[in-house]
Amino acid sequence: MHKIFSFFSIIVICASTLTMNAQQNPIAILTINAGNHDYYDTPVGVIVEELMNISDIDNLLLVEVSGNKRIPVMCQVEQGITRKIWWIMDGYTQAGTTRNYEIFCEKELVKGGRFEVVQDSSVFRIFKLRKEVLNYHYTIYPAPEGADDFYSRSGFIHPLYSPNGNILTRIQPPDHLHHYGIWNPWTKVKFQNREVDFWNLGKGQGTVRYAGTNAQFGGAIFGGFRVRQEHVDLTSGKEITAINEIWDVRVWNTNVGNNEVFLIDITDSLSCAGNDTVFLEQYRYGGGIGFRATQYWNKENCRVETSTGESRKTADATKASWCNVSGQMPDGDRSGILFISHPENKNHPEPMRVWPEDANNGRGDMFFEFCPIRDKDWILIPGKKYVLKYRLLVYDGEITTQLAEDLWTGFAYPPNVEISYNKIAD
Repeated sequence: MHKIFSFFSIIVICASTLTMNAQQNPIAILTINAGNHDYYDTPVGVIVEELMNISDIDNLLLVEVSGNKRIPVMCQVEQGITRKIWWIMDGYTQAGTTRNYEIFCEKELVKGGRFEVVQDSSVFRIFKLRKEVLNYHYTIYPAPEGADDFYSRSGFIHPLYSPNGNILTRIQPPDHLHHYGIWNPWTKVKFQNREVDFWNLGKGQGTVRYAGTNAQFGGAIFGGFRVRQEHVDLTSGKEITAINEIWDVRVWNTNVGNNEVFLIDITDSLSCAGNDTVFLEQYRYGGGIGFRATQYWNKENCRVETSTGESRKTADATKASWCNVSGQMPDGDRSGILFISHPENKNHPEPMRVWPEDANNGRGDMFFEFCPIRDKDWILIPGKKYVLKYRLLVYDGEITTQLAEDLWTGFAYPPNVEISYNKIAD
């Protein structure tokens, strides 16, 4: 039986609630120090261990204290091995400043949610305010008609939508039937002294598949799921799982000013499935996070900008902390995805694979990947866990280089949160 984690959301609905709480003592006080970094609409989470025994954990009220004002802040409590409270530090927070919050216990709050995850017969669908964000396929998606069955697989994201409803991903394009929206198989792998390719499915050497659900969660601040996936070796004549991984996918409740965006975190935890070391050998493709873009993006309308100033023409094989990929849609509007790599990732700033403008017989279709093994091997040792963290900003229109930098800062160096507790009555 899978362990399911519970999530709660709280929404403040009336000014009288704030007036009442202003007369009470908070059960905890939170102080955020921006330090040396600027922040913009940044998700913030803090472990609240001393609230573990509070009986009204689903009735927490978070307020921001600004002078004599107490401003309601939506929050979401994550319950698991540890308890964590999440919220969005909204707006612009300048380096060197502080922001102050208080936590109260208020039994008359009305609970509500902005995110939900719907599971149907084949996919998990994440919705933000009833607007579909993405689908994750947990059942086997069949190979195209006439293609080898090796091309079927599960464990990938498609469609990924922009806020305006544009589909930005593509699966099983005729030129690369093994491309699956947003996905992350490894290419040149040595396992039990055999060469295994989990990327090029047509070889029949390996595949990746969904292996179970650890959690689904929805609420006011984020919604998503945590699933298990397996990299399965087929080269010995039987199926042997070489790599276990856990995908944690979360969509956050944040926008950019008045512009709606989808902010998505994908955390990939890797471990050896057994007692055999797994060698991820250097190659220009493999692992990390791969993206096959919509068929509407090509060399004429697709742009690339990286944190080091590279463009579509020059980005391939360079390293970056973030990469902004955008293209024109059939209605003339632009949509895009800002891919952000965490500094704790292997080989960060991460090498990239960006298809050149003459890709696919000169059409210039778009493929992007953060590829940590592009220029060096990576050895996975049994008993150890390896983590890759990515954040995606999905948007319509344009974003600035400064915004990309601010969002990377918020992901790479989350603000420091100091917490102090008042005595809690049981």
